[in-house]
Parts: sequence; structure tokens; C-alpha cells
Amino acid sequence: MSPLSPIPHFHIVLVEPEIPPNTGAIARFCAATDTVLHLVEPLGFKLDDRALKRAGMDYWQQVTWHTWPDWAALRAAHPQARFHFLTTKATRSYTEARFEPGDFLVFGRETRGLPESLLRENARACLTIPMSNPGVRSLNLATAAAIVLFEALRQSCGRR
Repeated sequence: MSPLSPIPHFHIVLVEPEIPPNTGAIARFCAATDTVLHLVEPLGFKLDDRALKRAGMDYWQQVTWHTWPDWAALRAAHPQARFHFLTTKATRSYTEARFEPGDFLVFGRETRGLPESLLRENARACLTIPMSNPGVRSLNLATAAAIVLFEALRQSCGRR
């Protein structure tokens, strides 16, 4: 972990990610945007996985990242933070949200998304990425994270 700036713009949280190249790609755009990456265990891979490093290339040294043993530990460490939960099970579009620097953008596992209990407890903070084709179940995790992060960054331009 190597901090880039004392005040991060945004945080991306991956709850129990399973596919190393997705996490590596997300780490890469976190490095590019000074976004903090949080990985909530259990992870579906080892952090020294070759595919993870290959996807993140040599950017890991430029990413501020943390691992957490579980969701409760992350929440306890950031009690005042604003969290946005991304899911295909919400009806409110991410474009309707008003993001602020310091917000946490939370994404779930590639195969199952966020736990139902977490979605129920945070129903008012759930967002979705609308898709016009009902035959498509979901987007790739790295793609979804990039879409929402860059909307948050777009909204925050000029606020700093």
C-alpha cells in the first residue's frame, strides 16, 4: 500500500471479489484517479496472484489499498462515511445519485453481487446501472466500477 494523497477523492469497495483480472483492472484505474481500493475478505484469489498483478501491471505501488476481514470491520473504521451500493436489484440509477468526494462505492462478487442482507440494510443507498437489454444479467465488475467511479469524478469536478 502506498498513499498518494492525504485526502482521497473516492473509495471503491469490492466485497468478496472472485476474479483477479477484474480486481487488477480496478486497481489500475484507482491508481490513475487517486481512488482508495478496499478489498473485503474472503477473496477468491491470493493477493500475489499472477493474473491480479498482470492486470494491474506495475501500478500496485501507486494504489492506496486496504484489506478488511469482513464488512463490519470496514464499516467500523469509517462510521461517518457515505456508502453507495451498486446492484442489479435496485431501480434507482447511479446517475440520480449526488456523489461527493470521500464517498464509498460498494460492489459485490462477480457471480452473486452484494449479499441480500447488506442490500436490505442499505436499501435507500442502492443504485443500479440501467441496461436496455433485459436478457443481459449484469456488466463486468471492472466495467461497472469504472462507469460509476467516473460519473462520481465527473460530478466532483469543480467542487475541489
